Amino acid sequence: MIFSGQSSSFCRSMASMLGSPWLRIRAFPEVAPPLLRHSFYCPILPCPQRKFSVVACSVLEFEDLRKKVEGHVRVRFAPSPTGNLHVGGARTALFNYLFARSQGGKFVLRIEDTDLERSTRQSEEAVLQDLSWLGLDWDEGPGVGGEFGPYRQSERNSLYKQCADKLLKSGHVYRCFCSNEELEKMKEIAKLKQLPPVYTGKWANVTEGEIEEELAKGTPYTYRFRVPKEGTLKIDDLIRGKVSWNLNTLGDFVILRSNGQPVYNFCVTVDDATMCISHVIRAEEHLPNALRQALLYKALDFPMPQFAHVSLILAPDRSKLSKRHGATSVGQFREMGYLPQAMVNYLALLGWGDGTENEFFTIEQLVEKFSIDRVNKSGAIFDSAKLRWMNGQHLRAIPSDQLVQMLGEHWKNAGILTESDGMFVKDAAELLKDGIDIVKDAEKALSNLLSYPLLSTLESPEGRPIVIDKLSEVATSLLSAYDCGDLQNVLEEGPAGWQKWVKSFGKLLKRKGKSLFMPLRVLLTGKLHGPDMGSSILLIYKAGTCGIVSPKSGFVTLDERFNIIREINWEALSSNQPQLESSAVASH
Repeated sequence: MIFSGQSSSFCRSMASMLGSPWLRIRAFPEVAPPLLRHSFYCPILPCPQRKFSVVACSVLEFEDLRKKVEGHVRVRFAPSPTGNLHVGGARTALFNYLFARSQGGKFVLRIEDTDLERSTRQSEEAVLQDLSWLGLDWDEGPGVGGEFGPYRQSERNSLYKQCADKLLKSGHVYRCFCSNEELEKMKEIAKLKQLPPVYTGKWANVTEGEIEEELAKGTPYTYRFRVPKEGTLKIDDLIRGKVSWNLNTLGDFVILRSNGQPVYNFCVTVDDATMCISHVIRAEEHLPNALRQALLYKALDFPMPQFAHVSLILAPDRSKLSKRHGATSVGQFREMGYLPQAMVNYLALLGWGDGTENEFFTIEQLVEKFSIDRVNKSGAIFDSAKLRWMNGQHLRAIPSDQLVQMLGEHWKNAGILTESDGMFVKDAAELLKDGIDIVKDAEKALSNLLSYPLLSTLESPEGRPIVIDKLSEVATSLLSAYDCGDLQNVLEEGPAGWQKWVKSFGKLLKRKGKSLFMPLRVLLTGKLHGPDMGSSILLIYKAGTCGIVSPKSGFVTLDERFNIIREINWEALSSNQPQLESSAVASH
């Protein structure tokens, strides 16, 4: 990578810039315990919620700190707290986390909150909550502290100003007094000439006298970086290989606005350097920023990290994934009932693979297998159906007792059951788990089992073949078995009793296989399809005896089911005439 400096020159540069002894400021919130253990520089901003104290620190101490991490992997995830954590940001955070853990390095969280109008603490807290939910614990950052803080850009303005002044003194930066109107006119002229809309350099080579005159008048000015007019800049990206830019297409760019606020590329460069970030793993949309940042690293004599730009996450139509495609934030998927381990597994596979057909990974396995050279250049398609399937795989891999507890609590909270544990809950979880991909599916699965839509099933086109296959004869024999108590006794015995009875019932009717089981399923469950029939009927029987099924669940008991069967007009049904529902049927 060109323009990279040395660690020792970095220390000398910082020493000359900040003076000796080098001041370190430690921040102590008024009410909460201190989050920051050390920090390089922190602005003393007018903020009623915080107090700041200054502690002296020598350059030697900083050099010792720098030497301590030299050669170690240090990566960062730097979200902007202006909204929810997008799945693309979560994937970037995950790749940084996996790389750090696989290399025995540090994962740093930095909040890039310089957009004062849009950044909020509520958004920051939501981002931190989402990262914690995913299990991406950070080694340094908000709530954890660390030796390289503060970890919010809004608390580092003093450092940015000192770096900007150093660049001004060295000649890499100059004051630009152009008004917005002048800048817009430059863009219009460039557009007419079909040239790139770059700054013309009006204030790049003026005299000191001209500058002093504008300063005396109080004219607002920005700090512009002086870009070389010729040459090419190249970086060796760990994912994209060699990337180059012609410098004559860039133009001198602003690093400090007229209100004193630093711009994004300048902040990032200073932060990554002073936090000793070794690898910058981020989305490919940041690739153009590497040009400006590389120039800043060189000018400030900072060692440059290695870059790795990850492809974007795309929608099925290959456009950039956005809200119009459905849920896109981690918080939304959490609220929908997705598991964090499934989200982590799926996000890891968006642009990475271990070279095998295996798609099921725990986070520990991902740490063990992850390597940056297996990250793809091409965009990854976000497939909601694949994510749902993967969530189901992880859900069913949860230890049985935990899964039962999870589903039982959901059924109770949904108002289907009055208790969240017991044998009925355990049996229901075992029977229904294969049809549940996210926890919220459990509500529909159990409600469906407890319901009894017999008439609508019989009158449907799919139910017609079963009706005309002498279903009335099966119903008559089934009613006899129920009325004499044989069926109830069999259900009390459990699976073995049921299997024995079905076999004898089939012999009585001279039916077997599908011609026996489909009529029984329809008459007892009211449906054409579902989980194992014997287990379903046994669970329906238990639902009527366990005492924990809520009256609001819509459960139709066996007694009520057989009453419905008794009142069916089989002759009208066989002739395909609409059924006249009795009061008992209508109530269910």
